[in-house]
Amino acid sequence: MSFIKCEKLVLGYEGIPVAENISFEVCRGDYLCILGENGAGKSTLMKTLLGLTPLMNGSITYGGGLERYEIGYLPQQTFVQKDFPASVWEIVLSGTLSKCGRRAFFGKEEKKLAEKNMRRMDIWELKKECYRNLSGGQQQRVLLARALCASSKLLVLDEPVTGLDPKVTVEFYQLIKALNNEGLTIIMVSHDIHAAVKYASHVLHVEKERSFIGTPKEYVKSDFWKDIGGSVR
Repeated sequence: MSFIKCEKLVLGYEGIPVAENISFEVCRGDYLCILGENGAGKSTLMKTLLGLTPLMNGSITYGGGLERYEIGYLPQQTFVQKDFPASVWEIVLSGTLSKCGRRAFFGKEEKKLAEKNMRRMDIWELKKECYRNLSGGQQQRVLLARALCASSKLLVLDEPVTGLDPKVTVEFYQLIKALNNEGLTIIMVSHDIHAAVKYASHVLHVEKERSFIGTPKEYVKSDFWKDIGGSVR
């Protein structure tokens, strides 16, 4: 069952398209990795799916019991965000805001959900720590726990391993895959073609006027793979 169906999308800013003719769908349980060169429209596509950037043309349909506000989002981190002076508990708990309704405070259910996802990400012992004092890998686990508080259906991750060392990068990829194996649907933007082929169920390669959508096995046989000089490890 499709969570998201996109048909003939045209993406861009202020009337200037950056990518066109993009059609794909994301079904429950999929792990979609979005690839492409810098400026190809990957992050623009993410923000369009989330409703943060208006769609220039085409259609996006949400279904399968998924509402757009139910999508968890882990954005690229900026320097300012990495230096945010809040506790781990405060940041993760903020992911439950949409569940508070009109209440101006967090209830027992929101706090239980935050604790559950902090334990899930193995950061419960860090709950009182200041976010800015954590390592890059720990910070990403905090943001992932926050995103899991926002949604148990679909997570959107924008370059989640940027700036992480190789060992932590592998651990984070394995963590995302484990969440997917538990039934969570994943959409991830990445520059890592080999991680996409290894972990994803589907690959979307975006270019300005064309795109590829298919399984990793289909991707490594495509012209897109040849054009980037890909090799199977």
